[in-house]
Amino acid sequence: MQKKLIALAIAGLASGAAFAQTNVTIYGVADAAYVYGQGGTPSGVSGNYKFSGIQSGYLSVSRLGFKGEEALGNGLKAIFTLEYSLSIDDNSGVGNTTSGVQARQQFVGLQSDKLGAATLGRQYAPGYLATVNNDPTGGATFGTQSILSNAGGNTITPNNNARWNNSMAYATPNFSGFTGKLIYGFGESGPQASTSDNGRFGVGGNYSNGPLNVDLVYQTRQNVNGQFNLPGTGNDINEYYVGAAYDFKAVKIMGSWQQQNDKNSTDLDNSVWAIGASIPVMAASNIILSYGQLMWDSNLRDLAGQKTLNESTDSATLGWTTNLSKRTTLYAGYVWVQNDNRSSSVGLNSIGARGETNNTFLSGIRHTF
Repeated sequence: MQKKLIALAIAGLASGAAFAQTNVTIYGVADAAYVYGQGGTPSGVSGNYKFSGIQSGYLSVSRLGFKGEEALGNGLKAIFTLEYSLSIDDNSGVGNTTSGVQARQQFVGLQSDKLGAATLGRQYAPGYLATVNNDPTGGATFGTQSILSNAGGNTITPNNNARWNNSMAYATPNFSGFTGKLIYGFGESGPQASTSDNGRFGVGGNYSNGPLNVDLVYQTRQNVNGQFNLPGTGNDINEYYVGAAYDFKAVKIMGSWQQQNDKNSTDLDNSVWAIGASIPVMAASNIILSYGQLMWDSNLRDLAGQKTLNESTDSATLGWTTNLSKRTTLYAGYVWVQNDNRSSSVGLNSIGARGETNNTFLSGIRHTF
């Protein structure tokens, strides 16, 4: 009898400990596509400049994530997210000793139903979700805004520049459709540098109510030491973004405009605009259309005194998605890019060159879990 009571007591303690543990969710995306692209041949490169192969994460970046929360009482929770990028085409990412663990975001913090969330770690700046909200591809690799903002080196983008290390962030609760976010990333440039060297600050506001979505974002890189392997002069790089979308049911239209003002000797000023639409067809498919332009306004000059970066790149995307289930999507797309003689070398899979036009075709499958 005594042994039974002891066993019941131990079981009760174990059960209580289990209920007190953090609730953890494992999630992820497996996405791969066949991609073929071809464009002009850059100077010094022989043969056709093209790419043909399997690529990971063209509709959504392949990833593996863990997130959890623990109720602390009075509407307060401890939260965390650990999310890692996977390249399922070449077996790199988590657990690969060659590339190492590739972190998309890693943070821990506190969340209150009434006060919002405060978090610390590697996190998304406000520009990430803003660009996803107002692009018909949802920030896909082959989306027009994604291609152009990444080529401009902007942090208001759905790409890696939107994730900030050493950051602390605050996100507001939802006030009748309005949410806001503040973030500061400490530069931590070295033992002799102040915390403001290469530090980053961002603020964003989102209004989403019914068919309407609007985003406003400001982000700045402070006291920049340099980027694109070019020397900085310790000045700021400021970015501004406005985007909106409206769902008419028969078609969802969206557009965005953003600007980067570089006060350094790099002088990489640029602006990006994009418009697009998502058209539902049949029961579970969508046609995706987008067009945009990256326009440079730089005073960088060559030895002859000619400006070397002051023209534009145009890009258009045509896509198709079909949901086979809530988790599995087939997709296909075509991407057109035209580079001016004094613009960037823009193109998917590095096929772009100045003064040329390149074309990319792709078809893939995405599964989420």
